[in-house]
Amino acid sequence: MALYVQKFGGTSVGSVDRIKAVAEKVKGFRDQGHQVVVVVSAMSGETNRLTEMAHALNEDPAPREMDMLLSTGEQVTISLLAMALQQIGVSATSHTGAQVGIHTDSAYTKARIQRIETDDLKSDLDAGKVVVVAGFQGVDEDGNITTLGRGGSDTTGVALAAALGADECQIYTDVDGVYTTDPRVCSKAQRLESITVEEMLELASLGSKVLQIRAVEFAGKYNVPLRVLSSFEDGPGTLIVADSDQDEDSMEEPLISGIAFTKNEAKLTLLNTPDVPGVASRILGPIADANIEVDMIVQNVAPAGDYTDFTFTVAKGDYKATKKLLEETVIPDLGGGELRGDDNIAKVSLVGVGMRSHAGVASKMFRVLADENVNIRMVSTSEIKISVVIDEKHMELAVNALHKAFGLDKSDIESE
Repeated sequence: MALYVQKFGGTSVGSVDRIKAVAEKVKGFRDQGHQVVVVVSAMSGETNRLTEMAHALNEDPAPREMDMLLSTGEQVTISLLAMALQQIGVSATSHTGAQVGIHTDSAYTKARIQRIETDDLKSDLDAGKVVVVAGFQGVDEDGNITTLGRGGSDTTGVALAAALGADECQIYTDVDGVYTTDPRVCSKAQRLESITVEEMLELASLGSKVLQIRAVEFAGKYNVPLRVLSSFEDGPGTLIVADSDQDEDSMEEPLISGIAFTKNEAKLTLLNTPDVPGVASRILGPIADANIEVDMIVQNVAPAGDYTDFTFTVAKGDYKATKKLLEETVIPDLGGGELRGDDNIAKVSLVGVGMRSHAGVASKMFRVLADENVNIRMVSTSEIKISVVIDEKHMELAVNALHKAFGLDKSDIESE
């Protein structure tokens, strides 16, 4: 007998028929003698509907009241799923985040889990019940309902699995696993049998939408086996593991696990800024004070040595605000400089722990892009990642060319 924590997202529970299908899937595990905790999101579209109603009444609703409102979406789902399970002969009970003992800090709309009380939950499991838990929510020390932010149900699932010492946390979604890249962009993308936590974190941060970063971080921190599965078809999915277990001797080629990409970036360049200590802080300080996150940074020294060009990227949604801040605050402070911007860029990234033991990945990437006449505008690297900024119009061409060049088109792909 094993203990599984299974999380079903909004699409998986988006209608009565789909809730019935989830109940049957859960029953299958229970019939095999396993203990099951089910974490569910609100039905698809429900959170948006509630948010729209709130803003129709108040342009700037209080975060506490928003948490009170949005937490009701999951409450609907847990009760309906418990009813569906009971209807097919499965003993089940539903719990809100507060009832199950998920304690958080008081950062409304983006709370962090601090501890989970599992005594009542374990009692229900020992009594043979399936426990259905509302994802995305908890309670602070003053008894106020809090929410964990968008995608917080994934985090709830992994946190419960960690607290209970579950054999596996299974994330059911509308895809059947983690792919080498987005199949909508590359038709030859392959499902990975497994991938490391490190690689999944990089892919998630670089544009992959399969899992929330916080959930993957939690899984890595507490060594929770995490599997991504489809709600709508059977299959092994993708297992996310702590470490690679492939023998290094078998890695004859630089091993890339996946290619991530995003169009949600914009590039800004300050030309002819003084090449003196502290200039980077004078540029980025006001941007940080405005709560704008900077991604890639490149600084070049001009031939004369007195001036430098400073380039960085931000989220596309922050482009206009950043540009205005530079024009009105930073450039006057620096005593001049020319500003150039481009919000028609894309970032394409290779990810793989195999980079640690193989040289030449970057040079091969650059050669492949050059052969396709794709110009590289910026480069960023880490131990297991290489990212390039290119023109947005070349993104799909670049992804497909790199996917083929690094052998990811093969149908027997497995991560290291």
